[in-house]
Amino acid sequence: MSLFPKNPTAGQLLQSNAPGVTVDESFIAHLQIAAALATVASTTGIKAAVTDNGAQQVITTGITQPSVPRNITATAGGIATDIKAIQVIIAGTDYAGAAISETLPAFTLDTAGSVTGSKAFKTVTSITIPAHDGVGATTAIGFGEKLGLPHKLPYNTVLFAAFDNTKEATPPTVAVSASVLADNTVDLNTALNSKIVDAYYVV
Repeated sequence: MSLFPKNPTAGQLLQSNAPGVTVDESFIAHLQIAAALATVASTTGIKAAVTDNGAQQVITTGITQPSVPRNITATAGGIATDIKAIQVIIAGTDYAGAAISETLPAFTLDTAGSVTGSKAFKTVTSITIPAHDGVGATTAIGFGEKLGLPHKLPYNTVLFAAFDNTKEATPPTVAVSASVLADNTVDLNTALNSKIVDAYYVV
Protein backbone atom coordinates (compact mmCIF):
# COMPACT_ATOMS: atom_id res chain seq x y z
CA MET A 1 0.00 0.00 0.00
CA SER A 2 1.40 3.39 -0.99
CA LEU A 3 1.86 6.03 1.71
CA PHE A 4 2.16 8.82 -0.87
CA PRO A 5 1.90 11.71 -0.28
CA LYS A 6 1.45 11.33 3.49
CA ASN A 7 3.96 9.28 5.43
CA PRO A 8 2.86 9.00 9.08
CA THR A 9 6.49 8.58 10.15
CA ALA A 10 7.50 11.92 8.66
CA GLY A 11 5.60 14.16 11.05
CA GLN A 12 4.37 17.29 9.27
CA LEU A 13 6.36 16.55 6.12
CA LEU A 14 4.80 15.40 2.87
CA GLN A 15 6.50 13.26 0.28
CA SER A 16 6.78 14.59 -3.24
CA ASN A 17 7.25 13.10 -6.71
CA ALA A 18 10.91 14.06 -6.52
CA PRO A 19 12.85 11.31 -4.71
CA GLY A 20 14.21 12.44 -1.37
CA VAL A 21 12.37 15.77 -1.45
CA THR A 22 9.75 16.53 1.21
CA VAL A 23 7.63 19.63 1.80
CA ASP A 24 5.85 21.00 4.84
CA GLU A 25 2.22 20.18 5.46
CA SER A 26 -0.04 23.19 5.97
CA PHE A 27 -3.70 23.95 6.59
CA ILE A 28 -6.22 26.56 5.52
CA ALA A 29 -7.55 28.59 8.45
CA HIS A 30 -10.93 30.29 8.11
CA LEU A 31 -11.61 33.22 10.42
CA GLN A 32 -15.19 34.45 10.35
CA ILE A 33 -16.40 37.59 12.13
CA ALA A 34 -20.14 37.92 12.56
CA ALA A 35 -21.86 40.93 11.03
CA ALA A 36 -22.90 42.24 14.45
CA LEU A 37 -19.24 42.33 15.52
CA ALA A 38 -17.72 43.79 12.34
CA THR A 39 -18.89 47.29 13.16
CA VAL A 40 -17.89 50.46 11.36
CA ALA A 41 -14.78 52.22 12.67
CA SER A 42 -15.48 54.84 15.34
CA THR A 43 -13.32 57.69 16.64
CA THR A 44 -15.14 57.58 20.00
CA GLY A 45 -15.92 53.86 20.21
CA ILE A 46 -13.60 53.21 23.17
CA LYS A 47 -13.80 56.49 25.09
CA ALA A 48 -15.65 59.71 24.32
CA ALA A 49 -13.61 62.91 24.13
CA VAL A 50 -11.67 63.65 27.32
CA THR A 51 -11.03 67.36 28.02
CA ASP A 52 -7.48 68.31 28.92
CA ASN A 53 -6.95 69.43 32.53
CA GLY A 54 -3.36 70.58 32.35
CA ALA A 55 -1.92 67.29 33.60
CA GLN A 56 -1.43 63.74 32.40
CA GLN A 57 -4.60 61.68 32.76
CA VAL A 58 -4.76 57.91 33.16
CA ILE A 59 -8.22 56.62 32.29
CA THR A 60 -9.28 53.22 33.68
CA THR A 61 -13.06 53.60 33.92
CA GLY A 62 -15.84 54.26 31.46
CA ILE A 63 -13.99 52.36 28.73
CA THR A 64 -16.06 50.56 26.07
CA GLN A 65 -14.41 47.39 24.81
CA PRO A 66 -14.01 46.63 21.09
CA SER A 67 -16.40 43.99 19.74
CA VAL A 68 -13.49 41.99 18.33
CA PRO A 69 -9.71 42.40 18.52
CA ARG A 70 -8.86 45.43 16.37
CA ASN A 71 -6.58 48.45 16.26
CA ILE A 72 -7.03 51.57 18.36
CA THR A 73 -7.21 55.22 17.26
CA ALA A 74 -6.90 58.55 19.06
CA THR A 75 -8.46 61.81 17.88
CA ALA A 76 -7.45 65.30 18.98
CA GLY A 77 -10.10 68.00 18.93
CA GLY A 78 -11.33 71.12 20.66
CA ILE A 79 -9.34 74.35 20.36
CA ALA A 80 -6.67 73.66 17.74
CA THR A 81 -4.02 75.93 19.26
CA ASP A 82 -4.27 73.96 22.52
CA ILE A 83 -3.43 70.63 20.83
CA LYS A 84 0.07 69.35 21.56
CA ALA A 85 2.01 66.65 19.69
CA ILE A 86 1.41 64.17 22.51
CA GLN A 87 1.39 60.38 22.19
CA VAL A 88 -1.45 58.47 23.82
CA ILE A 89 -0.53 55.13 25.42
CA ILE A 90 -3.00 52.24 25.28
CA ALA A 91 -2.75 49.24 27.62
CA GLY A 92 -4.88 46.12 27.41
CA THR A 93 -4.80 42.53 26.17
CA ASP A 94 -4.24 40.75 22.88
CA TYR A 95 -6.34 38.04 21.18
CA ALA A 96 -4.98 35.44 23.63
CA GLY A 97 -5.55 37.59 26.72
CA ALA A 98 -1.88 38.49 27.26
CA ALA A 99 -1.03 42.00 28.44
CA ILE A 100 0.10 44.42 25.72
CA SER A 101 0.60 48.15 25.30
CA GLU A 102 1.09 50.54 22.41
CA THR A 103 2.24 54.12 22.16
CA LEU A 104 0.20 55.67 19.36
CA PRO A 105 1.73 58.08 16.82
CA ALA A 106 1.98 61.73 17.91
CA PHE A 107 -0.74 64.22 17.09
CA THR A 108 0.14 67.08 14.77
CA LEU A 109 0.80 70.26 16.73
CA ASP A 110 -2.12 72.74 16.73
CA THR A 111 -4.10 70.48 14.39
CA ALA A 112 -7.25 68.47 15.01
CA GLY A 113 -7.12 64.96 13.62
CA SER A 114 -6.69 61.26 14.24
CA VAL A 115 -3.75 58.89 14.62
CA THR A 116 -3.95 55.15 14.06
CA GLY A 117 -2.43 52.28 16.03
CA SER A 118 -1.27 49.01 14.52
CA LYS A 119 -1.79 46.43 17.28
CA ALA A 120 -5.04 44.48 17.68
CA PHE A 121 -6.50 44.91 21.18
CA LYS A 122 -9.05 42.45 22.52
CA THR A 123 -9.55 44.66 25.56
CA VAL A 124 -8.42 48.12 26.66
CA THR A 125 -7.65 48.44 30.36
CA SER A 126 -6.10 51.90 30.55
CA ILE A 127 -5.59 55.01 28.43
CA THR A 128 -2.76 57.41 29.27
CA ILE A 129 -3.23 60.92 27.83
CA PRO A 130 -0.33 63.34 28.41
CA ALA A 131 -1.15 67.01 28.97
CA HIS A 132 -1.84 69.16 25.93
CA ASP A 133 -0.79 72.79 25.56
CA GLY A 134 -4.12 74.06 26.86
CA VAL A 135 -7.33 72.91 28.50
CA GLY A 136 -9.31 73.60 25.36
CA ALA A 137 -7.94 70.42 23.73
CA THR A 138 -9.77 67.09 23.81
CA THR A 139 -8.73 63.50 23.15
CA ALA A 140 -11.11 60.73 22.08
CA ILE A 141 -10.23 57.04 21.75
CA GLY A 142 -11.77 54.80 19.11
CA PHE A 143 -11.08 51.75 16.96
CA GLY A 144 -10.10 51.33 13.35
CA GLU A 145 -10.45 48.87 10.48
CA LYS A 146 -7.57 46.50 11.26
CA LEU A 147 -8.89 43.19 12.57
CA GLY A 148 -6.73 40.91 14.68
CA LEU A 149 -5.70 37.46 13.47
CA PRO A 150 -5.51 34.66 16.08
CA HIS A 151 -2.24 33.26 14.67
CA LYS A 152 1.37 34.44 14.63
CA LEU A 153 2.33 34.41 10.96
CA PRO A 154 5.98 34.57 9.83
CA TYR A 155 4.88 36.07 6.50
CA ASN A 156 1.69 37.01 4.70
CA THR A 157 -0.21 33.79 3.99
CA VAL A 158 -3.66 35.36 3.62
CA LEU A 159 -5.22 33.93 0.46
CA PHE A 160 -8.25 36.20 0.26
CA ALA A 161 -10.94 37.96 2.27
CA ALA A 162 -14.68 38.15 1.78
CA PHE A 163 -17.06 40.93 2.77
CA ASP A 164 -20.78 40.26 3.07
CA ASN A 165 -20.26 36.76 1.58
CA THR A 166 -18.52 38.15 -1.51
CA LYS A 167 -14.82 37.63 -2.23
CA GLU A 168 -13.05 40.97 -2.50
CA ALA A 169 -11.33 41.66 -5.82
CA THR A 170 -8.61 43.68 -4.08
CA PRO A 171 -6.52 41.74 -1.54
CA PRO A 172 -6.67 42.94 2.06
CA THR A 173 -3.79 44.78 3.70
CA VAL A 174 -2.05 42.33 6.01
CA ALA A 175 0.50 42.84 8.80
CA VAL A 176 2.28 39.84 10.29
CA SER A 177 4.69 38.93 13.08
CA ALA A 178 6.11 35.56 14.04
CA SER A 179 6.69 36.74 17.62
CA VAL A 180 3.95 39.26 18.58
CA LEU A 181 0.35 38.07 18.23
CA ALA A 182 -1.13 41.58 18.36
CA ASP A 183 0.89 42.61 15.31
CA ASN A 184 -1.00 40.17 13.06
CA THR A 185 -3.90 42.01 11.44
CA VAL A 186 -6.00 42.05 8.30
CA ASP A 187 -7.60 45.19 6.85
CA LEU A 188 -10.22 44.58 4.19
CA ASN A 189 -10.39 46.73 1.08
CA THR A 190 -14.05 47.44 1.86
CA ALA A 191 -14.85 49.58 4.90
CA LEU A 192 -16.48 47.59 7.67
CA ASN A 193 -20.18 48.25 8.08
CA SER A 194 -21.74 45.50 10.20
CA LYS A 195 -21.44 42.91 7.45
CA ILE A 196 -20.00 39.42 7.82
CA VAL A 197 -16.24 39.16 7.30
CA ASP A 198 -14.28 36.05 6.27
CA ALA A 199 -10.51 35.67 5.99
CA TYR A 200 -8.76 32.58 4.63
CA TYR A 201 -5.06 32.03 5.29
CA VAL A 202 -2.43 29.28 5.48
CA VAL A 203 -1.06 28.09 8.83
